Amino acid sequence: MAVARALERGGRAALREAMARNPHLARYIDGLARRGRPIPEYREQLSRELRYLKAINILYPVGDPIFIHVSSRRLGERPLYIVVQPELGRGMEELIEAVEEALVGMIDEDTEFKDTEEQEKLLRSLLSRVAIPDPSMPQGQYRIERRRGAVRRIILSSDLHQALEYRLIMEKVRLGILEPFIRDQYIEDISCDGVGPIFVEHKVFGSLESNIRFETQEELDNFVRRLSERTGRPVTFRNPIVDASLPDGSRINIVFGSDVSMRGTNFTIRKFSDKPISITQLIKWGSLNPLMAAYLWMLLENNMSVWFCGETASGKTTLLRAVCTFINPHYKIISIEDTPEIVVPHDNWVREVTRKAEEGGAGIELFDLLKAALRQRPNYIIVGEIRGREANVAFQAMQTGAPVLATFHAGSVEKLIQRLTGSPIEIPKTYIDILNAVVIQSAVRIPRTGKIERRVLSINEIVGYDPVEGRFDYVELFSWQPGEDIHEFRGEGSSHLLENKIAVMRGIGRRELRKIYRELELRARLLEALVQREVYEYLQVWRVVKRAYNMGVEELLREVEGGGEPWREG
Repeated sequence: MAVARALERGGRAALREAMARNPHLARYIDGLARRGRPIPEYREQLSRELRYLKAINILYPVGDPIFIHVSSRRLGERPLYIVVQPELGRGMEELIEAVEEALVGMIDEDTEFKDTEEQEKLLRSLLSRVAIPDPSMPQGQYRIERRRGAVRRIILSSDLHQALEYRLIMEKVRLGILEPFIRDQYIEDISCDGVGPIFVEHKVFGSLESNIRFETQEELDNFVRRLSERTGRPVTFRNPIVDASLPDGSRINIVFGSDVSMRGTNFTIRKFSDKPISITQLIKWGSLNPLMAAYLWMLLENNMSVWFCGETASGKTTLLRAVCTFINPHYKIISIEDTPEIVVPHDNWVREVTRKAEEGGAGIELFDLLKAALRQRPNYIIVGEIRGREANVAFQAMQTGAPVLATFHAGSVEKLIQRLTGSPIEIPKTYIDILNAVVIQSAVRIPRTGKIERRVLSINEIVGYDPVEGRFDYVELFSWQPGEDIHEFRGEGSSHLLENKIAVMRGIGRRELRKIYRELELRARLLEALVQREVYEYLQVWRVVKRAYNMGVEELLREVEGGGEPWREG
């Protein structure tokens, strides 16, 4: 009754519907009410404004039957990230063994499936022949029926049937206890430091401690072994450190055993989805402004090489993925990575990944893939992360006219140049200006709100090296002002690339340079119009950019400002 009254007061029709569909959620909410805890606010979607809540008590779905409850704790403690899901509970070993025994007898060597969806469908079908739900059976009860010692069928309560089906699919098809985190679009990082709870980095609520935990070292080791085998890069005591990709594209780093880790096995997952964050979404979040995005568009349209630099988790790859929509839709693109994270919407895209050396075999490194890419005549080369000698090949590619987009660990232009010209990379100083522009990004604390946000700190044009003065010249065209949390543009007449390269390529004379800045402004207006119309979906932005290549930015802008919706399909 307490739950019903609270729901009526809150008018939470959506939560009532979710509870009706998911008995385990109803039991969880009822348990909160019985303990005198406030019923959480139910949200189908989260907004970034929720990060400013002083007390968090939010429940949201990540796909039935999984729900997430984020709740504040005492001052100074991380909020809790509670996964609400069907659970079998303790003492169900006999049931699980009986079901697995029956399923093994039904699956033969010829059983095949193309993907996880087909595998899940097959498992549900087989289970429906073995496990029969009985609505009249008391909650949590079951009965195993055997014939000649073999399991014939299992009669069980409806709630137990749901929990059993969920557990089997999670363990046999999906990623087990990690599945809720993988499904949650608001999770950036998943961290298991050893035995104990799993921690997550949430896009809205920051660092959280989850209720999912490993109780013993053996449980953790067994889980990590199975997980690494599914990635195709199994971990062993001889090979205790593994970098790999999960089926959804997320990047995982595993350190196995206590020989190299004092707390034993641990892993970290950096989530990357197949659908990147769009440039308009980054503009809305304030990572950069429309004029900066328009400028990057002009650079990529005119085959400039741009590197995205910053510290770990500063948003380099996210921005790189977002700006790939600006590359000419008819170009051939080759992406080269250690773990596949780059996603581009182009049809003519070659995706290449390194391979670690196995016993008796040779490994394939970024260096090898980059050399091979030069023979494939790409219009653009994208390198996931440049760290060492592959930088030399990247500069060779840029010298031969193949522009390169890449990420690089450096917190400033000075640090980037220092690493490029120093050992072991040793790019000649006079070659540095082959790299056209450098974007510096960082995770910073916003003075006005006190929250950590990702911001482009500057966009810099590399002018060249002065051997007489012994210094490098570059123009900081855009810069972030932390006090006001705004980005400043140095203004018309300040861009070396727009005036001395792109204008020349377009046949614009010195007296007509205003034209190149007007085009920059038109693109900024178009992107700002998309933000105002809440066009944030990656492929919708891609459709707009393709239309711009076909009909011109100015005409497309008139269409959008006149009420047209070029981002729609058809």
